[in-house]
Amino acid sequence: MPRILGIYDLPGKTAAAITQIRARGYTEIITYAPAPFEEVEDAVDPKPSGVRLYTLIGGLAGVITGYAITVWMANNWQMVIGGKPFSSIPPYTIIAFELTILFGGLMTALGFFIKGKMLRFKQHDVYHPRFSAEDFGVVVTCQSRDVPELESLLRAHGAMEVTLVES
Repeated sequence: MPRILGIYDLPGKTAAAITQIRARGYTEIITYAPAPFEEVEDAVDPKPSGVRLYTLIGGLAGVITGYAITVWMANNWQMVIGGKPFSSIPPYTIIAFELTILFGGLMTALGFFIKGKMLRFKQHDVYHPRFSAEDFGVVVTCQSRDVPELESLLRAHGAMEVTLVES
């Protein structure tokens, strides 16, 4: 399937083009930007990131682990403490809190790499170093019959350059 690369100089033009492309029903869009720009990110994917689910799962696993391991240790290796209960929850809250932060942070990092597709070991074939310096790139995968429509759409939104990339 062919891919079309549009190169822009401003984030506003890039976001407008992406919004129009998504409105036409194209979903396979890759963007390149020299820095994070909120309007471009919102145009590509307007819904919230799925990374927060990883954070929630990590946090819940941490709090459950924190309480479970401390209660298990207190009941398994009992100390005579003058008639007080072996498993007292308030002192274990500190350990549960710390493990919540630890597991939540680790799972957030893992979710960031998975959801952000950061585990690639090679560059895309359409990447150009100028996307890290000053320009914005929008790559759209489409059918062969849609190439002229997408080219005109990208040019209408102020693309400096439009290139057809065969894949």
